Amino acid sequence: MSELQITWFFIIALLLAVYAVLDGFDLGVGIWHLFAKGDGERRSLLNIIGPVWDGNEVWLVTGGGALFAAFPHVYATVFSAMYIPLMLVLLGLILRAVSIEFRSHEESPAWRGKWDAAFAFGSALPALLFGVAMGNILRGMPVGVSRNFEGTLLTLLNPYALLIGLTGFVMLAMHGALFIALNAEGELASRARRWAQAAWMAFIALLIASLAASLLLPQLRLNYEAFPLLWALPASVLGCAVAAGILSMRGVALAAFIASSLTVFGTMALVMASIFPRMVYSLGKPGLSLTVANASSSERTLGVMLIMALIGMPIVIGYTIWVYRVFFGAKSAENGY
Repeated sequence: MSELQITWFFIIALLLAVYAVLDGFDLGVGIWHLFAKGDGERRSLLNIIGPVWDGNEVWLVTGGGALFAAFPHVYATVFSAMYIPLMLVLLGLILRAVSIEFRSHEESPAWRGKWDAAFAFGSALPALLFGVAMGNILRGMPVGVSRNFEGTLLTLLNPYALLIGLTGFVMLAMHGALFIALNAEGELASRARRWAQAAWMAFIALLIASLAASLLLPQLRLNYEAFPLLWALPASVLGCAVAAGILSMRGVALAAFIASSLTVFGTMALVMASIFPRMVYSLGKPGLSLTVANASSSERTLGVMLIMALIGMPIVIGYTIWVYRVFFGAKSAENGY
């Protein structure tokens, strides 16, 4: 492995982790959308994410583009294997965007009700499928000599991947509820704290189950056996998750949301630490696994990309910070987007 290959593995990991934190609460807000009472509260929820949701999705596009350019063999194998799930994710993201823009074009309750349902469905579906995809990356997939996926859709819907998918779904539901509690007012904020508590209790149970199930997979234990200090990662994730719930119960909204963000970020770090240097583990044929070393672009390509990233990423980071500073604070049906 070269330094550039390792660098790009961690850059892509960082991009996807930031996406999980930022768009994670967008998806979480959408999961609770139909639980809001009346048109006013639902409008408030849209106002809460209105200024930032499209900017948050830039991190997904950037991460996907970086994966395509830096590790094209991984991109080809994963995206061909998960073609149907990823098309469903794309459908969900399109529904969310269209719903936000079209919902207020008519006053009709029936019109708004349909778009509200589309927004909730378009948020819940990606939240679940992203976790299922991550579960398959952790577990591994049947990969052949030609680096093609040798399974079916049912192969991807295995119990471990579904457990990880459900865990991720509940985690984002908690994350979104805490973001609502931080940005909403009055009864909606109080209800969001109750949503967060319900999701938190389910998440803690599922997180422990997921960590236990992951320990049964030999390939996921390799790095932890070689570097025992890595055990601090799952301990930190669990600690941040517990802190998020306790802080929420105490009504410390900002601290609870920060703890939740660290939980999401730490979960992604945990995934990357578990699979490195493998990017696609080949079930039954470990020798055919796609790794950082054998699936990357040329050194020259990686070098040019690094220069572009060093120029472009500070701009994206600066813009993101500016937007959050400008739109920070409580929002209602009357103010926001």
